[in-house]
Order: sequence, then C-alpha cells, then structure tokens
Amino acid sequence: MPAVILIVDDEPLYIRLMEANLLTEGYQVLKASNGQEAIDLVAEKNPDLVLMDVMMPVMDGFTACKRIREFSMVPIVIVTVKGDEQDRVKGLDLGADDYIVKPYSASELLARVRSVLRRSTLVKAGVQQAVFAHDNLRIDLARAEVFVDNKTVFLSATEYRILLQLAQNVGRVVPAEQLLKDVWGSEYTGDKEILWVSISRLRQKLEQDPRNPRHIVTRSGVGYLIPENEA
Repeated sequence: MPAVILIVDDEPLYIRLMEANLLTEGYQVLKASNGQEAIDLVAEKNPDLVLMDVMMPVMDGFTACKRIREFSMVPIVIVTVKGDEQDRVKGLDLGADDYIVKPYSASELLARVRSVLRRSTLVKAGVQQAVFAHDNLRIDLARAEVFVDNKTVFLSATEYRILLQLAQNVGRVVPAEQLLKDVWGSEYTGDKEILWVSISRLRQKLEQDPRNPRHIVTRSGVGYLIPENEA
C-alpha cells in the first residue's frame, strides 16, 4: 500500500504544491491547517509521515511535534521558513526527524520524504522475536517498544533507529559518520549537528543522569557505544 503522508500548513498554496508533488509519486495525502488538527489526525489515522509547518494559528508546529511525540513514533519533518541553526536544533530537540527550509524544490521535498520513509521502514523491517536489555533499559525488538524501569519511553523513528544501531553493536564504538550514514543516509555524513541533537534527546529519555550516561556513552572524537553489561 502507498505511504500516507499528513501535510500540516496554514497556507493553502503550500498545501496544494506539496499535495500535487506527493500524489504524483503515488503517496496518499491527508491535510491539516494547524497543530491541533495534526494531533487529532495522527491519533485517528496513524499516517506514515508528517510534514509539519511551524508558524500556524491555534497551535504551532513545535508544540504539535512535542505533543505527538508523547504518543506516537510517526516520522515528522519540520517544514519552515525559519532556517537558522537555533530553530533547526529546536525542531530536532522536540522530536522531529528532519527539516526542510522554505522555499524548497519539489525534488528536495521528495528526496527528504523518501529518506525519512526509508529509515522508518528499516525500523519496521528489523523486527525480531527478541528483547535487548541493558541495565534498566529494555528494547522489545518484536514490537519496536522501549522501556526504562519498565515504563514505556516514546521515541521517534530516527531515535529508535539510532538506539537499534548501537544495540546491535554492544561494546563496540560506532563512528559518528557511520551512524549518520546508516540512520539518515550517505548524504548526511557531514551533518554532525543532527546527530548531536538526536543523541542528546535520547539521553534525556533514557538516562537517569544524561550528563553521566550509562546506556549511550561518547568516545570523544570517535563515536558512540552501549557498553557491555557488567557481570
């Protein structure tokens, strides 16, 4: 079945342009004009991807992104005219998987959509009948669910993919460039910022003390690892 993509924007022109491009590629499209409508549609329709504008009435995109992350792993791409570093970091820190700065070309939009959907598909395809455990962290690989102290932790598809890559390499350092390539794609290998923000957000969710992490440890200048459990 074709992927279902939710477009969230208060500007009818952008909705029409995105919808036309996505329909041409065979995707199904849902539409919302503000963040609250987006939350309702994600809860009701469970789309495969959300393209989220930032500056909207009723509820802005940043707030909607944060709220959606409380109950869903659906991939979210922030689409915004605010392309400075501070706003990109804010969107990623609230749980977005990627961002596109307006104005953008149709080819850029579709490339980002394909990239994020590919990462999400890899997460679903990696299902195994097994559970990974590290101290108080548990990953149910069959259901793609994460628990800390037996409490569910909601991750974005990208955050889960990072965690999965590290879990598959316990005790070994995964270079930052390798994580960027495996999780985001080869075109992201120089974008360390997106990885730093995602790792920081993961630690906020998984670690008792994010400044002194037990699960996701940095090897300065090299990469990241999940240490082997102590005997």
